[in-house]
Amino acid sequence: MPHDTALIATIAAGLGLAFLFGLLASRFKLPPILGYLLAGVAVGPFTPGFVADRALASQLAELGVILLMFGVGLHFSIADLLAVRRIAIPGALAQIAVATGLGAVVSHFWGWSWGTGIVFGLALSVASTVVLLRALEERGILDSADGRIAVGWLIVEDLITVLALVLLPALAPLLGASPEAVAATAAAAADAAGHAAPASGSVLSTLGVTLLKVISFVAMMLIIGRRTIPWLLSRVANTGSRELFTLAVLAVALGIAFGAAALFGVSFALGAFFAGVIVSESDFSHEAATNALPLQDAFAVLFFVSVGMLFDPLILLREPLHVLAVVFIIMIGKAVASLGIVLAFRYSLHTALTISASLAQIGEFSFILAALGVSLGLLPTEATGLIVAGALLSITFNPFVFRTVEPIARWLRSHPRLADLFEREVGDIAELPESMSEDELHNHVVLIGYGRVGAPIAAELALHKVPYVVIEASRERTEVLREAGLPVIYGDATRPDILEDAHLERARLVVVAAPDAYQTRAILALARQLNPTVTVLARTHSDEERTFLETHGAQRALVGERELAVSLTRHALREYDVSHDMEAVAARMIGHPA
Repeated sequence: MPHDTALIATIAAGLGLAFLFGLLASRFKLPPILGYLLAGVAVGPFTPGFVADRALASQLAELGVILLMFGVGLHFSIADLLAVRRIAIPGALAQIAVATGLGAVVSHFWGWSWGTGIVFGLALSVASTVVLLRALEERGILDSADGRIAVGWLIVEDLITVLALVLLPALAPLLGASPEAVAATAAAAADAAGHAAPASGSVLSTLGVTLLKVISFVAMMLIIGRRTIPWLLSRVANTGSRELFTLAVLAVALGIAFGAAALFGVSFALGAFFAGVIVSESDFSHEAATNALPLQDAFAVLFFVSVGMLFDPLILLREPLHVLAVVFIIMIGKAVASLGIVLAFRYSLHTALTISASLAQIGEFSFILAALGVSLGLLPTEATGLIVAGALLSITFNPFVFRTVEPIARWLRSHPRLADLFEREVGDIAELPESMSEDELHNHVVLIGYGRVGAPIAAELALHKVPYVVIEASRERTEVLREAGLPVIYGDATRPDILEDAHLERARLVVVAAPDAYQTRAILALARQLNPTVTVLARTHSDEERTFLETHGAQRALVGERELAVSLTRHALREYDVSHDMEAVAARMIGHPA
């Protein structure tokens, strides 16, 4: 029977090539997103062979955006953001401002208007959450102090971008968009949502109406949505049907996204994001994330494929200097700006380098902003090609940037005068508390890291009256612990002076409870230099890393989290010949709050 197969062909070619290119990228230790973008290039109109239907790909991409934003909302944690708010909020705002300014200035030399340059720079300022999370997980530092700051920073960037997506249509006339382009975009959005386009008016009135609609939508979600959606998911979960629960999650995500556009005139992205936030606060957030993940991943892949279809590889030959300028802004401009911002807030050099590496790439939100900018007539089509080129190159090189963090940190530390130019004095929290006498620190424990593993270990050491001092890399956590009277020093434990402040040369035991494998290796080497007889117990994430640590001087390296904390404590108490009931210790520690 004759029938139209354009949709099937687009999905089959997009997913098939995305799988092949994504697998190839993974083989070379590169993010699969790079492969998905290359798959889009392969089925796009600028390369020979099969050309997918761009209109259908665009609609599939819209579904991808909705599910991506729903996933962002599901993983949004107000608690995580508040824990690092002192650096994440001002840092993200300042870094976005710097990157946007760089993009505007550079593009102005190309002959673009300032309004176009601002939108272009904004698209270059936003890093990819997907790429960042993958990089942090591969290094085993997602739960570290540096990892929490990086994730919090990205959460702020995501929120700012969501706000930009909502306000950009209203601000488009001020930025130089033609009224016809704005009206056409509004009409297209209205048609998609099934209502009439709003009447045109002044920019201020349009902005006011937009903000009022957004506030109304958010208020409705917080007042009504947070009560009805968990109740609905609870009822569906009680049926015991996994299929119905998956359908309920997807219906919530797509229904709220569509309803937000139809009733309030806000973007699908904002509606989906708030749907995820509401679901994340329910008791079924984990099940929702698990059940929605396969479809979210599939349509997110099609989103990246559709973006790749917009990329003309010849732009690398036509505009090589433009492409280099874009890559410079993304990988150098953003990195230097974030490095300076983090150091200005008196965080460690290692933290600053890690955050810089985390932000030296762009991804999904950049593409969404670029697509909206083109539809509003604020960006030329050439800008999309430059943004995609910047994404392809920055995502490709980002793993290599991460690998330079440790060598650069070591090199700077080997030149103390140079390191002192970067790292400012942080005050009393980098020294032993006044309540602790240095005479107390003989044959003591140096505990590195006070997170989910370190906290219960410290509690047991205190209970059994074993002297200890903690080195913690999170400034916020250090201040809280110091107020509680705990013996904590703030600093990077890979610095010899920090270990000396903890009097490691007189210590009997070092327990490395921090999750960063690279730092653990450096700490082990330094501990051996400062005190060759000290016993070292370490936390690790793999059998391979455990073998490495134990063959390079660690008495014991253990894998796990809560169970690991119990094992490390058992070895520590044995080291001090402390009489203890291990079952009671385990019971206390497994229930110890993080």
